[in-house]
Amino acid sequence: MKRRPIFTEVLLLNAAMVALATAAAALTTGFSTDHVETLILIAAAAAAVTCLLNIAILRRRFTPLEAVITEMEKVDLSQPGANLPAWIDGVAETEEAERLELAFLRMMRRLEAERRRSSSAALAAQEEERARVARDLHDQVNQSLTGVLLRLEATRSEAPPELAPEIEETSRLAHQAMDELLTVARQLRPTALDDLGLRAAIAGLVEQPDRPGLSAAFTCEDDPSALDPDIQLVIYRVSQEAIGNAVRHSGATQIAATLTRNGDNFVLTVTDDGNGFSFDQSTSGLGLGGMRERALLVGGELDIESRSGHGTTIRLTVPVRERSGP
Repeated sequence: MKRRPIFTEVLLLNAAMVALATAAAALTTGFSTDHVETLILIAAAAAAVTCLLNIAILRRRFTPLEAVITEMEKVDLSQPGANLPAWIDGVAETEEAERLELAFLRMMRRLEAERRRSSSAALAAQEEERARVARDLHDQVNQSLTGVLLRLEATRSEAPPELAPEIEETSRLAHQAMDELLTVARQLRPTALDDLGLRAAIAGLVEQPDRPGLSAAFTCEDDPSALDPDIQLVIYRVSQEAIGNAVRHSGATQIAATLTRNGDNFVLTVTDDGNGFSFDQSTSGLGLGGMRERALLVGGELDIESRSGHGTTIRLTVPVRERSGP
């Protein structure tokens, strides 16, 4: 059963109380029962006047509360500032609305701080695990493949001539596996980002796609090397995911990536002319949630424009925050 709003309940209760009080007063003072209709009219008039006064007073008190509640229902923690309007600032027309705003703002600050802390811990753990797996692939699996190649070379000199083609093919496959392994290790942990800087690392991502019929270009007009390392890592990971999605899923023939400074922000834009995707597809395997979470972690924003058959544009905006140490 749907409950009535408190505003309606207050009006009905006050109207009933006034009507009963009027009737009781009339009977107590000896009001003749022959004039019941007059009594009803007086009670109704008193109730109506009371309702009008209540509407004038209560609406002034309840309207700010309803406005705050409406905005609370629209809260979206995936957006910067939880998508709150600027007028919710802890200062309101009435005491009740002001207390509600202050309590709500305190709650949102705690939620955002906890989300930022947990997201930072999760992403840091993810990066550490990526680095560990990359080291294991490079130091252990790569060494094992190197050992296989050495054994093949040793076997080649003693093997019968008819096995030479088979040994050669096995050696070729082992070299191919080593190249693919190193590629995966570089994707897991961007050594280019540490060694060459953000600009060169993104340029390397753009140069990697070798799919036939696909051309990619990267433009960077400003030097991002002074940015905080966490911001650089976020920009790199978002560009990696966006370019990877364009190569693997979009069917694009052109990919354009740009990194520019716009006032107090750096803006990364990755555009393709592929198939695009619908809202239903955006939650399935494209990594958009992870990109948004990374953007929020450094106080940035991620905008995605895509329609089926019209390509995709991913735009990351992050604040310019320079590294604190040498």
